[in-house]
Amino acid sequence: MTTALVIGGGVAGPVAAMALRRAGIEAAVYEAHPGPADDIGSFLTLQINGIDALRAVDAYDAVAGAGFATPSMRLRSGSGKLLGEVGTGAPRPDGTVSVTLRRSDLYAGLRDEAARRGVRVETGRRLVDATTAAAGVRVTFADGSTAEADILIGADGLHSRVRTLIDPGAAPARYLPVLNVGGYAPPQPDVTGSGGYEMVFGKRAFFGYAVAPSGEIWWFANPSRRDEPDPGELAAMTTAQWRSWLAELYADDRSPAAALVASTPGELVGRATYDMPPVRHWHRDRMVIIGDAAHATSPSSGQGASLAIEDAVQLARCLRDVPGTAAAFAAYESLRRTRVEKVVAAGRRTSNAKAAGPIGRALRDAVLPLVLRRVGSGPGWVHEHHIDWDAPVVPSRSSPETGHVTQR
Repeated sequence: MTTALVIGGGVAGPVAAMALRRAGIEAAVYEAHPGPADDIGSFLTLQINGIDALRAVDAYDAVAGAGFATPSMRLRSGSGKLLGEVGTGAPRPDGTVSVTLRRSDLYAGLRDEAARRGVRVETGRRLVDATTAAAGVRVTFADGSTAEADILIGADGLHSRVRTLIDPGAAPARYLPVLNVGGYAPPQPDVTGSGGYEMVFGKRAFFGYAVAPSGEIWWFANPSRRDEPDPGELAAMTTAQWRSWLAELYADDRSPAAALVASTPGELVGRATYDMPPVRHWHRDRMVIIGDAAHATSPSSGQGASLAIEDAVQLARCLRDVPGTAAAFAAYESLRRTRVEKVVAAGRRTSNAKAAGPIGRALRDAVLPLVLRRVGSGPGWVHEHHIDWDAPVVPSRSSPETGHVTQR
């Protein structure tokens, strides 16, 4: 039986291990953090295409009850003007729409389901090196321990060690001109849910929120920042400093942003945002990368987790159907590269629009309503992507518009 070492215990890693087992490949997951790396303070949207990919390996039920439906986004200007509404993908025939859930719940649900299926998940195992040979790959962890298998899969995120092992000259992550901070505000009588997200292009910063079924308000703020913060600069900011800065940024907007920030209990932690420029090499010898390690996209795309899940499932299908490791890796890259790089580019444009200056804001507010009326339920080529687990993979390039797998 073929064996695999999967580096990274976030989204892509456990899904890859489950898909590989389904394809007849034994897989174990190794996570660098000493405990679950769940990033408890944040949330994300699992898009329809990500749900579809989880269903391809019967894994969606593990997280189905963890979030709430967010099928649309209503966009407003800082003056409160409604610019338009766009769907987060047309509902599937069975009524499936995108959902928003805590990152920790998604990670835990996938990890627990992988363990239930017999996948070994080890924490505190930070990869430092790997050597490949004709018969397999041997990895060394920071604690001096080693492991061996037939293939190595890097699902180790934005700052992937596996990526640099494949290509020591790989480009680093690329800074985006917005910061990200968020939290959970208690229910407020004058803030009601619209069945999705409310997005506000504020005069000085972007703001978004959704109302959970409990009435709790999940929000995020994107202050613009043209220059990349120095390491440790944002971590050194106190909660009081974040509150003060955000209150100033949203003071002139006709939105609940300032009130939601002020009423949010607990600590506020902000982060810089990044994506990946095109990665030259996704695989070498017996090593391959998936998810953010290959194509991290701006949080503004809403597709990071969903694309990572798609990768995991498609890689397993390629290894199942395409003879030879090198040919299987090449088929996987052929199926994925055009699609994911198109999403990365779109997410970068969205992030830059959030950081527009006065002239850019005026132009955006004038043009955006026209664009939103044309887009409707969102870009179909992104959300309508479907993976048929049982269809054989043909090692040829996918359609650049849909990313659908070429099948026999």
